[in-house]
Amino acid sequence: MSFSPILIIPGEKKSIFFEIFFKSLKSKFFKSPLILICDKKSLNKEVKKYKFNKHIEQVELNEIYSKKFYKKKIYVIHVKDQNSNIYIHNCFKIAFELIKKGLTRKMINGPINKTKTLNKKYLGMTEFIAKHFKQNKFAMLIYNKKLSVCPVTTHLPIKLVAKKITKKEIKEKITLVNDFYKKYLGFKPRIAVIGLNPHCESILKFNEDNKIIYPTIRSLKNKINVKGPFPADTIFLKNNRKKFDTIIGMYHDQVLTPIKTIFEYDAINITMGLPFLRVTPDHGPNEKMVGKNISNPISLIRSLEFLDKK
Repeated sequence: MSFSPILIIPGEKKSIFFEIFFKSLKSKFFKSPLILICDKKSLNKEVKKYKFNKHIEQVELNEIYSKKFYKKKIYVIHVKDQNSNIYIHNCFKIAFELIKKGLTRKMINGPINKTKTLNKKYLGMTEFIAKHFKQNKFAMLIYNKKLSVCPVTTHLPIKLVAKKITKKEIKEKITLVNDFYKKYLGFKPRIAVIGLNPHCESILKFNEDNKIIYPTIRSLKNKINVKGPFPADTIFLKNNRKKFDTIIGMYHDQVLTPIKTIFEYDAINITMGLPFLRVTPDHGPNEKMVGKNISNPISLIRSLEFLDKK
């Protein structure tokens, strides 16, 4: 019996990805076939280094659409190793083509060095992937089944955040969260929205919390279970956060700092608004840990678990 595979782009050549990948497969059973898109020689070196004993079958691109993929199996599409940026872009190019041609709707990418790979053309990988699929409405969801967060703005310098806080952007993110939960998780989420200013107050005449955020929430209340704005310094207290499934913040670290403090590596990064499911472990390449074999694989395990059920 053939199963829908999960495409996996390991990402940076110098990263902890293969360490946590092999640890994940040793600790957990996944029914979905896994297709690695990477350099075969580099993969073989990692297999030997971590003493991974499962067979990995090479698949040629010209045969992939007629190929039957079986559960518990691992496959690899060879991508020639070359300049790091070109190599990573070629891996994504192949994955995007396979998705567009209907091979699968599930993809994981390992940690990427955004500064080198994106060359300041995009704020992050979320924006890079969304742009490639011509999606204008998209958002980052840092997901844990107990609580998730979504920033309205992502990797944006703080001094630029206030200019990007608009009714349109906030409404878009609230709607994306609501639609994603209903489509992929099967229920209508309880959503909290955080204010921009400390305590949702401002000494300035124009207060974004009163003039932009609150009216947007009020306009959606009859359609979506959303409340706020709430002060950022108290919404993540235990008795407050348990009332919600997702907390939407105005900028990246406003919500990613508390969610990582609460769950550490037990969360995954999902891009909402794409025509497929793209998930990535919620951490970077972590070059300082490469080769030490002490990295925590839980975020990649959760990524594989999430897609394995879809």
